Amino acid sequence: MLQDKGPKSEHVDAQPSRRSFLDYLLGTSAMATLGAIVYPIFRFMQPPQIVESSENSVVAAKLNEISANAGKIFKFGNKPGILVRTAGGEFKAFSAVCTHLECIVQYRPETKQIWCACHNGQYNLSGQNIGGPPPRPLEEFKVNTRGDDVVVTRS
Repeated sequence: MLQDKGPKSEHVDAQPSRRSFLDYLLGTSAMATLGAIVYPIFRFMQPPQIVESSENSVVAAKLNEISANAGKIFKFGNKPGILVRTAGGEFKAFSAVCTHLECIVQYRPETKQIWCACHNGQYNLSGQNIGGPPPRPLEEFKVNTRGDDVVVTRS
């Protein structure tokens, strides 16, 4: 009675079965999920390309903008700098990036020091580290005045 399976069985073998189709879908979705997990981790582990600015000098402030015994953060290329006017009226400029963990430093007029709030790092007005965990002094810049502008230049 069921002996006439010849042509029908050839037709079924020629087409993929439901099971192989589901296996394909499951494998494809597993690979897509794995790729969606691994790719962001891989991109996170590669640091971005940072193009170093070729600026050698920048106008940090106007002469009347900073009073005696005060400081100002300014942008120097892609990193911040700090411009300090001492109590005697002399200008000093340094990198505003702490040498410990690269936090941004600030000027404290009451102590007449440059201070890092992250771990209480302290620098004198020559940029030398005098307290806290910073291992190196701040990078110092040259300061000139041109007319009404305070110009900071890399040394």
